[in-house]
Amino acid sequence: MRYRRTLIGFVLLAAALSAAKKKNPDDITQTLELPKDPPAVAVGEARRLVFRVSALSGKGLLSQQTRDALHSLLRESSGAPVVHIRAFVAGNGDVRRVPQIVSEVFTEKKQPLPSVSVVLAGGLPLDNAQVVLESVSESRREVNPAGLAFVAGETQTGPDPTAPMRPLLDRALASLSVRNPLMVTCFVSAITDSSAISARFPGAAIDLVQTQRAPYQASAECEAVGRGSQGTSQITAAKLAFTGTRTAFQRLDRDLNEAGADAASVVMTNVYPLSQPIARTIPGLRPTTAPMAVIPFEGIASMDATFAVDAVAALLR
Repeated sequence: MRYRRTLIGFVLLAAALSAAKKKNPDDITQTLELPKDPPAVAVGEARRLVFRVSALSGKGLLSQQTRDALHSLLRESSGAPVVHIRAFVAGNGDVRRVPQIVSEVFTEKKQPLPSVSVVLAGGLPLDNAQVVLESVSESRREVNPAGLAFVAGETQTGPDPTAPMRPLLDRALASLSVRNPLMVTCFVSAITDSSAISARFPGAAIDLVQTQRAPYQASAECEAVGRGSQGTSQITAAKLAFTGTRTAFQRLDRDLNEAGADAASVVMTNVYPLSQPIARTIPGLRPTTAPMAVIPFEGIASMDATFAVDAVAALLR
């Protein structure tokens, strides 16, 4: 009988110790919090905005290259908040990973999340390069006292997709009504030397992107951001709203309204259709007097949509 009581006591003690061990908070499995989605719209002060383009790298896959480009841009901004990122992805990487990586990196750095635009391009001017990032950050001091100007040049085309790109690119650059831009982005049907851009605009951040892998015609189109004193498109609003890519104008307008802007206050629109026929329908869907670039691209993040769009707008309040 004494043996049985002793045995029962040991069993009860073991059960109690096991229960206490399970209740130890250190032993509870923790669920990692998923990264937050980048905001639909991010706002920056126009007079303090700085524009940068990440250096190309051929090392690693899309995730590594995106992280490396983000870390580089954050170092260059010296802790200044990044308002917006536009990513052009080449290769077979999943473009939907880019906003996730942006969220992860900025959360790790305890930085506010920027809005993110992402598009699948045909190629970049470096072998094995899979992504290039354009960033808009907010400096600690005024760098654009007269505001900003957003400019879209004229599309230059040729019937033969294999024709030399340099003459088309030269004409596209000449159509830009800006003298000393802060950033110039050129979209071409075939990769060419970017020296024509840097020679014409030596002080600008430069981005050169092949839009599609197999375009139906040769084309070149450029857009730029300059300081507001340079032209009639001067934007003097105190703050600008930058949207991420959306797949409908109605959703874009809703996001702008929530941020304090509207369709009438848009100062620059970029539309990324998946084909030339779709591109031809866009002006009828979105009449505007502000600059608008409508350029067919290889792909977008949505599997169902036929185009993506992002915009910059002046805040109304």
